[in-house]
Amino acid sequence: MSMLNCNCNCRCNCVLVAVIASVVVGIVTAFLQIAGTITVTPVFLWVVLGIAVVYLGVLTVSTALARRSGTSACLCSALNALLIGALGAILFAIVLLAVGIVATSVLSAVLVGILLFFFALTLTSTACFVRSLADCGE
Repeated sequence: MSMLNCNCNCRCNCVLVAVIASVVVGIVTAFLQIAGTITVTPVFLWVVLGIAVVYLGVLTVSTALARRSGTSACLCSALNALLIGALGAILFAIVLLAVGIVATSVLSAVLVGILLFFFALTLTSTACFVRSLADCGE
């Protein structure tokens, strides 16, 4: 099977759990930001941006290699979640770097929550991707 056939028939699809966990992380982060419990610095934003760009590069290379080797179609949902998470983290890190963060601003808290949602989605969907490789490799 090639990865162009994206109908996951395996039972290893954990992307829904990854999305729910990421939503929880995003909401908790937004509340902690608006309460002033945590602060987000530009250094943190640069680190998130760097990690997301590296993930995007690795994802591009691994997808190209996986298409050649004929990998299980079960990996598609995890790869899509990885791509969405990396691109969203890159976008919102750039937005927050450009706008600047005000500790008590509701808009900043929402943007930080969305950024952490996408970053957590990247990390949790990586776990799904590894699980798909381990369980569904046929």
